[in-house]
Amino acid sequence: MFSGLESPMHLLVVLIVAILVLGPKKLPEAARGLGSGIRQFKDSIEGKETATPVTAAPVATATSASIEATPVAAETEKAE
Repeated sequence: MFSGLESPMHLLVVLIVAILVLGPKKLPEAARGLGSGIRQFKDSIEGKETATPVTAAPVATATSASIEATPVAAETEKAE
């Protein structure tokens, strides 16, 4: 049923579809994430701990100063 899926022509079609879906700028990031996931999966199967922990992208947090500076907050203060 799935014989020959790893042929070069099939891999080329998958690569072209990935470029169309993700775009050339996001493709390396997606490949890095996939490689990291596969590496962690293999290490967990073997019982090893990963050498480098996966870190999430920094999340911007809102401060009270940035909330007060928004136009919506300024309008509600004027209304009171």
